[in-house]
Amino acid sequence: MALRLTEGQQDFVSAFGAFCRREVGDREQRAKLTKDGPHSRELYGKLAELGWLGISLPEEYGGSGQGMVDLVLFLEETGYWRAPITGFTTTIIVAAAIEKFGSEEQKRTLLPAVGNGSVLAISMSEPGAGSDVGALTCRAEKRDGGWVVNGQKTWCSNAHIADHILLVARTGTDGGKHDGLTMFMVPADADGLAMHGIDTMGGKEVNDLYFTDCVLPADAVVGVEGQAWGQLMAGLNLERMILAAVMLGTARRAFDDTLAYVKERKQFGRPVGTFQALRHRLADHAVELECTRLLVHDVAEKIDENPGKLFPREASMAKLKATEFAKAMALDGMQMHGGYGYATEYGMEALLRATVVSTVYGGTSEVQRDIIGKTYGL
Repeated sequence: MALRLTEGQQDFVSAFGAFCRREVGDREQRAKLTKDGPHSRELYGKLAELGWLGISLPEEYGGSGQGMVDLVLFLEETGYWRAPITGFTTTIIVAAAIEKFGSEEQKRTLLPAVGNGSVLAISMSEPGAGSDVGALTCRAEKRDGGWVVNGQKTWCSNAHIADHILLVARTGTDGGKHDGLTMFMVPADADGLAMHGIDTMGGKEVNDLYFTDCVLPADAVVGVEGQAWGQLMAGLNLERMILAAVMLGTARRAFDDTLAYVKERKQFGRPVGTFQALRHRLADHAVELECTRLLVHDVAEKIDENPGKLFPREASMAKLKATEFAKAMALDGMQMHGGYGYATEYGMEALLRATVVSTVYGGTSEVQRDIIGKTYGL
């Protein structure tokens, strides 16, 4: 749990945990909810009715105005219970950008919809521009009082279930490579936008987007024309903490499932967990889990205490530690499950699939290490 959890936060975690246990607590429930992909509109609708999707939205737009610690607690539970609401992560990233930089009309239109279950996606990556955001070539040009977009985007999470997509496109070529980028809010069903899913080991998650003379109105711009890079930097705390929190919960689940298994599975007349090789491995993972938990929640508290301040070192540390540990825990959990770790019946293989990609999206582990190093003047 967090370093200093209020009684209200404890009640919130208990209530949300009980909801997840009831709705997605077993394999059959999850299979039913994910038959069409890793995002369940049915479960998402229930969360909207209960008001939980507005956890980080301002109260004036129908949210509850809670802080980073509360959001981390919520996301940690979704990861632990493997709640199939993958659309939530990109939605709150985009919602935060709208709250900070959007027009009043964009805020009034889109933010209340988020609390009611609308999914939002963000599109930055291109075939030739992943970690190097400044290499974007998808272009938006002014025409007839609006904008016309042409180009390709890729790896766009949740675009196929989204109502709107926050597009980052190039609108100018003057200055440095990070200059001349602009954010646009694009309806997912806009004329001139074609979408094709990419097959992944995680299922229907990401998409290629093709813009062909896609016309947008002048008021589709989010924030200031040509200033998207600075706007993106302002949201890095949130994006990295979202991923850290979900993977912290996922790591907890992998640990608990592995611990339960090695206590029950018997070989040579006794539980396999009593053998020193496995007992010591679980002990090491328990230490790593506690370190990860303390780091993630400590950074969340720092962000709540200093709203608006960037924490590039701390947020990158949290993302790096949580994602790398979750991947290691799931992989070792699979090994300790033996053959059953490879079987879908026990779910460890699903946890491994969920954790492997976490060290890539939202800034690879290599990028996080580079950021951390630079904060030390290296």
